[in-house]
This record gives sequence, structure tokens and C-alpha cells, in this order.
Amino acid sequence: MTGMKVGELTKRTGLTVRTLHHYDEIGLLAPAERTSSGHRLYGETELRRLQEIISLKSVGLPLREIKEYLLRNEASLDRVLELQVERINQQIAGRKRLLALIQGLRRRLRSPNGVSLEELTRTIEVTMKYEKYYTPEQLEQLEEHAGEVGEERIQAVQQEWTELFAAYQASMEEGCDPASDEVQALARKSAALIQEFTGGDEAIEASLGNMYKTEGGEGISSSHGMNMSPELWEYMGKAGAVLRGDS
Repeated sequence: MTGMKVGELTKRTGLTVRTLHHYDEIGLLAPAERTSSGHRLYGETELRRLQEIISLKSVGLPLREIKEYLLRNEASLDRVLELQVERINQQIAGRKRLLALIQGLRRRLRSPNGVSLEELTRTIEVTMKYEKYYTPEQLEQLEEHAGEVGEERIQAVQQEWTELFAAYQASMEEGCDPASDEVQALARKSAALIQEFTGGDEAIEASLGNMYKTEGGEGISSSHGMNMSPELWEYMGKAGAVLRGDS
């Protein structure tokens, strides 16, 4: 009779006796052998099963679903480990995005002006919105593009948008038609900045449009520190529609 007793297994894996007993009680991990005194023994088969359970837990499956998954014929340790690898890679990508944001924040902290509470909350808000509307692949692509463009250009674009909003505001207050040459020049500049941000990727541009449509342009712009009224957003939308030839 070979195998490890519960005490040895918990000592070597970090699991608790209570956890292993619970797995046994619900039929998730039942040792095939016991000692003459009734102690559970865990052999290679049980350890492979335990690895499958731990891997599936790590990808977010509850115990009930883990049990159902392991009862299927196609379930195997290799497939379970593959799922865990996929999840870890997703977590790594998420950590990289978080790292990029934190590094940007650190650079601003070291600047003469530092970082205000408003900037910190704005960073959180923008992060949550981007996570909601962009795929992990698109976020990674945007980060790579931002790295290629550089912090200096990013700051310059921020200023260009501020100046564009002011120009749109002035045109709106003067009663200029969104189809006028003056306003269409602003619309072309806006389209060029969007093109620069997305790197010409149509899928990213579609995600950007979905975010603005759902959250509202004034809300998104405010989260970037640029105030915009709903009226101005509507005016800009009309100018953009004329530029695109929308009916």
C-alpha cells in the first residue's frame, strides 16, 4: 500500500485537511485507498486529479462545475493545464496594462507639477472604461502604439484636442453651419487625431465609437480633463457626419 496520508499531503502542498476532507465528501477527490486504521491515502492518480482541481479553480470555476467538467470524457490533465496557461497569459497581459498605467503615473509624479487627486481618480475612471470597451488584444496594441508615439506626442495631442474643442465652441457660438468650410476643417483635424490614436485599426476605431456612443462624448472628454457640454458634443457630431457623408 503506497501513497501519502492527509497530513503529509497538506504539509507538502499547503492545502488544509478540511479542504481535502470536503473534496472527499462532495465526491470531487476520493482516495482509492486507506490505511488499516482508516486514514486516507493519496497516490499518483489522486495527485493528478488534485492538480486538475487546483488548475480549474485558478481559472475561476466553482467546485460544482469542476466536478462536472472532470466527469466528461474529454477532460484531461493536459487540457486542464492548457486552460490554466491561457488564464495566466490573460493575467500577464492585464498586469502589463496596469504596469504601463502605473509607469505613466510615476512619470507625472516626478514632474514639477506632480499628480492631483483629480488626476488619480480620472486615471481610475479611464482605466475602467477602457477595460469595458476594448479587448485585451486591442489594449495591448494601443499600449504598443503609445510607446511608439512617446509621452511628448501624447501630451501634445491632449493640447490639440483642447484647442479643437475651443475652436468648435467658438464656431457654435457664432452660429456657423457644421457643413461650413471652417467647421469642416475642424472635423478633418478631429478625424486625423482619431486616426493617429487608433493607428488606423478599424476594430479599435469601432470600439472607440462604441465607448463614446454608450458613455457619451462629454463624459469621456471630462474623464480626460477636458470639459464639454452636450450641445458641443452634438455640434461636433453633426460636423463629423457631414465629413463622413452620413445622411
